[in-house]
Amino acid sequence: MVRGFQDRPLPAGALDRLLELATHAPSAGFSQGWAFVVLEGAEQTDRYWQVTLPPDRRPGFPWPGLLTAPALVIPLAHPQAYVDRYAEPDKAATGLGSSAADWPVPYWLIDTAMSAMLLLLGAVDEELGALFFGIFEHEAAVMAELGVPDGYRPIGTIAIGHPAPEVDRSSRSAERGRRPLDEVVHRGGW
Repeated sequence: MVRGFQDRPLPAGALDRLLELATHAPSAGFSQGWAFVVLEGAEQTDRYWQVTLPPDRRPGFPWPGLLTAPALVIPLAHPQAYVDRYAEPDKAATGLGSSAADWPVPYWLIDTAMSAMLLLLGAVDEELGALFFGIFEHEAAVMAELGVPDGYRPIGTIAIGHPAPEVDRSSRSAERGRRPLDEVVHRGGW
């Protein structure tokens, strides 16, 4: 797990390659209802941190190295793109083209999460560190600060950079360990 970043820029073109890769995620009806707000460099990333972790709250923050990431990417889901796509003639029979409330599963969140996963995996291929984390109670303030139009919903934030040497800052969550495979895989049925 990346807990901090070195103070050095990303390799030339790396972020563009990661974003291009993210757009190749699966997409219901090829709706592609995702967008990405990209913040590069200290001046841009500081706008995010000023909203989510103001300076007076930073002394107790357990992962201060996170604030030095040279890039932040906020994957956004756009439900209306799916509603609009499923109102088109080839998808109209599904009955999903009138409202997001009609969807039994919010595929805009699933597809955007898959695009985020491709970006994270691509960072590994680029020999970079990346960390996905939630925005939580600051969502509206972040969206307003960054000028995101209504109708888009962030699924979290991805910090990207050269990982700093590991510092032992284990969390209680990480201490839980992974569930054994036989608890989560049910072959042939439950």
